[in-house]
Amino acid sequence: MTLLAISGGHIAILAVALLLLFGGKKIPELMGGLGKGMKDFKKAIKEDDDTTIDSPKEAPAASAKREPLKE
Repeated sequence: MTLLAISGGHIAILAVALLLLFGGKKIPELMGGLGKGMKDFKKAIKEDDDTTIDSPKEAPAASAKREPLKE
């Protein structure tokens, strides 16, 4: 048995504790919010990856259009 092993009994105790803390009507709302948050996070990561991939291609063209700094 490992230190971080989770058995069926642990899951049952956790489920009962959540039910007592939040009630039966609030748990679906909490899970829906959690799912929406994960979906938004994955979407943001994907958008960030898309812009990161495009940036090196655009960088030389963007720097060529800039005027030199005046001192």
